[in-house]
Amino acid sequence: MNILVLCTGNSARSILLESILNHTGAGRVTAFSAGSKPTGKVHPQSLHLLGQKGHDTSHARSKSWDEFSSPDAPKIDLVITVCSNAAAEICPIWHGSLISTHWGVDDPATCTTDCKTAFETAYNILAARAARLLAEPFEDMTATRLKSLVDQIGTR
Repeated sequence: MNILVLCTGNSARSILLESILNHTGAGRVTAFSAGSKPTGKVHPQSLHLLGQKGHDTSHARSKSWDEFSSPDAPKIDLVITVCSNAAAEICPIWHGSLISTHWGVDDPATCTTDCKTAFETAYNILAARAARLLAEPFEDMTATRLKSLVDQIGTR
């Protein structure tokens, strides 16, 4: 299953979840991330935290979602947005995916104090949600059942 994780800047949350899914997915998923208005760089704390957790960050980069709308782009099965509604962010809307869901997380890149904790909190929330998805036999689910599952995961 190909998963696209969307955010606005593609520097922190979407990068974290992309890496978590690829690192823990055991080949069951291939995750990508992108932003509607990418910053053009991955937040250094994202790279530091992922490195500490044993993730390969050599391919991490901030990129536009336009890369995933071209004819030669990978077919996306699931889109997960990770913007925080509480922060009044404008979350990107992806058209063309069979299934989309929202797993909102506060943006650690906007921290002004204790950024280490902000990034660890975001990582832990996203890792727990990814673990819930990967604990399920999603490959055998109907689209309706998968949509219900990913929506439920995003509310916890």
